[in-house]
Amino acid sequence: MSEKPDHIDLFYINYISRQIRIGDLLLGGSNPVRIQSMTNTPTSDVPATVNQIRQLASAGCDIVRVAVQNMKEAEALPLIKKELKKSHIYIPLVADVHFNPEIAEIAAQYVEKVRINPGNYVDRFWQKTDYSEKDNIFALEKISERLKPLLKICKQEGAAIRVGVNHGSLSERILVRYGNTPEGMVESAMEFIRICRDEGFDNLTLSLKASDVLTMIEANRLLVMRMMASGYDYPIHLGVTEAGSGEDARLKSMAGIGSLLASGIGDTVRVSLTEDPLNEIPVAKELVKHFGRNKDAVTDTISHTTVYQVETEEPLKAITGQKFLVITSCLSQHAELYFDPVHNRLINENLNLIIHPVKQFPVPGNSIIKLSYPSLSFSELMMRATVDFTLLVGHLKSGGIWIDNGKNGNTGEMAAISLKILQALGKRFTGAVYVACPSCGRSQFDVIEKLKKVKTVTSHLKGLKIAVMGCVVNGIGEMSDADYGFVGAGQGKVNIYRAGKLVVKNIPEKEAVNELVSLIKKSNDWKA
Repeated sequence: MSEKPDHIDLFYINYISRQIRIGDLLLGGSNPVRIQSMTNTPTSDVPATVNQIRQLASAGCDIVRVAVQNMKEAEALPLIKKELKKSHIYIPLVADVHFNPEIAEIAAQYVEKVRINPGNYVDRFWQKTDYSEKDNIFALEKISERLKPLLKICKQEGAAIRVGVNHGSLSERILVRYGNTPEGMVESAMEFIRICRDEGFDNLTLSLKASDVLTMIEANRLLVMRMMASGYDYPIHLGVTEAGSGEDARLKSMAGIGSLLASGIGDTVRVSLTEDPLNEIPVAKELVKHFGRNKDAVTDTISHTTVYQVETEEPLKAITGQKFLVITSCLSQHAELYFDPVHNRLINENLNLIIHPVKQFPVPGNSIIKLSYPSLSFSELMMRATVDFTLLVGHLKSGGIWIDNGKNGNTGEMAAISLKILQALGKRFTGAVYVACPSCGRSQFDVIEKLKKVKTVTSHLKGLKIAVMGCVVNGIGEMSDADYGFVGAGQGKVNIYRAGKLVVKNIPEKEAVNELVSLIKKSNDWKA
């Protein structure tokens, strides 16, 4: 077992956020990490929305978000609050507003918090390839003028604001200056922080989300560093957006949310699943329980870790020992590595490969990480291994994983989860990759059901990235790096994209999955 290093601070960021108020709920500071979810009912359907909020509150959700896309849904908010009050439910509500700042100003009068996207407060599609400093100043002045009315109303009503920056919805100006990068995401957030501070508004939270786990992690770590350097201390909302469904989606959320919580970042979390919103709460609870406000999480990670570094290749004599299937992305194939207990090393006779243990943190490149959990249940082992591996090698281009659960003859199960962890981090692919919005009141079709159908017929397509989106809000921009996109385009209609370009428009929903499969086959991407 590796010795604990003295420089744990390389992993743990001592970021202490300010305390803000969301209705009667306190967020940030030393308060518990709060758990959020979002309804997937039409917000204008008051009974259905109220019922789902009741269920989420009963399951342990602290904050609930609802989609508000038009005046009808904004006017439903006080009715929803009234019905909840009858049941003595006072959970804070967040109005999720896109494209229409005026709707946000109305919603702020009825709910405890409003979520806005910086990309909706800019003049889009200037179609410029260069922005001068004068252009930049002019754009920021326009953003400020559009944002001021909302800030004024929120101050009057005591409402909070979440500035939610998503990887795929950055403004043209930010994209030209920074690209679709974590740096661009951070600068977008910082611009809004400065405007809010200029107006004396501090009841603010920030979220930087991406469907790519490592992009999400890098953006949040960079944001915290920038805020600390600027003397800012706003609470952070964590989430891996459009994670999809099933075990793969849970692993993505564990990797992104869990590793940041363990690093000392995060005041509230939302696990986005393309499933019943109630399914999000148990996953969030476990992440918060194990990693939220836990300064010893990284130390505990290292105590379970042995690092082996691929550093020499030399002829070997046959050595017998216990065989483990170690899954790697730094070797070209699954490597059956034998453990040599005499020399405490891993070997592979066919490759003439010797892999030695090292005592070095941060972990060096080309390393294999042994994670030992002899007494954990499978579900807890899966979460711990995902978070610990992400903490140790998430930043490296390659890395191998060896999970030891203390049981002989169970290497197949451990190897299977190892492969899924590598795929969640984009390091090695054994099946298709799915990006899918969790569904909300804006969805143009049943995203949950359509994702199931798409996965059924495409899961064998190794490394192919397919996005299934309910509407244009999370559709076009946030699936820009997907090979294929399947996006709601109106009631009963679907648009299909390839490499970010629209190729099939307004196809009937019932025909859309077959059309997607046909397109993949025609494009010669139908390969296992």
